[in-house]
Amino acid sequence: MHEPRIIVALDFPDGKSALRLAHQLDPQLCRLKIGKELFTATGPQLIEQLMTKGFDVFLDLKFHDIPNTVAKACQVAAHLGVWMVNVHALGGRKMLQAAREAITPGTTKLIAVTLLTSMDQDDLADIGLAGQPAQIVGRMARLAYECELDGVVCSALETTQLRQQFGSEFCLVTPGIRMHDNNADDQRRVTTPQQAIRNGANYLVIGRPITQANDPLLACQQLNSAISGF
Repeated sequence: MHEPRIIVALDFPDGKSALRLAHQLDPQLCRLKIGKELFTATGPQLIEQLMTKGFDVFLDLKFHDIPNTVAKACQVAAHLGVWMVNVHALGGRKMLQAAREAITPGTTKLIAVTLLTSMDQDDLADIGLAGQPAQIVGRMARLAYECELDGVVCSALETTQLRQQFGSEFCLVTPGIRMHDNNADDQRRVTTPQQAIRNGANYLVIGRPITQANDPLLACQQLNSAISGF
């Protein structure tokens, strides 16, 4: 069986809710993502519990601090045994290089966030970033690539461009995935799972379409079927 390409976002306020959903899912069909809210509530204990159930865990804390602090945080994450961890590319070259040196290549995957998928052109203007979202993403991805990170988080709207620029080995992780009949919620740059894979995404981060489904396992199975031909 092919490796899971769906990463289910466990956007819950407590470990009990996250574990309840995990019990309904299959580690052969998906990986799991723990973000800031859940990690703050549960700490590393939940990671260990999910890994015991056979799930690969993406620790989505978007480390962004001085290089030494980020390096130590990445080192701790790798020692926990997580499958993937991320930093924010806006932390700059020195920070990205320090993170890379802290994690042995070929172990925990290290990726960088380029631009949050909730941000649009107005948000960029507010914080003084010049250029269109795709241009900002391209610059941040180039920086991550030059620092030898394993890949980036980006909108599926930018994956075609990044795949062409950085080749088949550069990992592209795409949030903002919605089915045709789903609301975009607080996301702005969204697309369907089929389009994301067609554009070159390696992994799809999917939250509410699975976590709020009446049957999360069935939703996950349907999503896997939808992308199986790409």
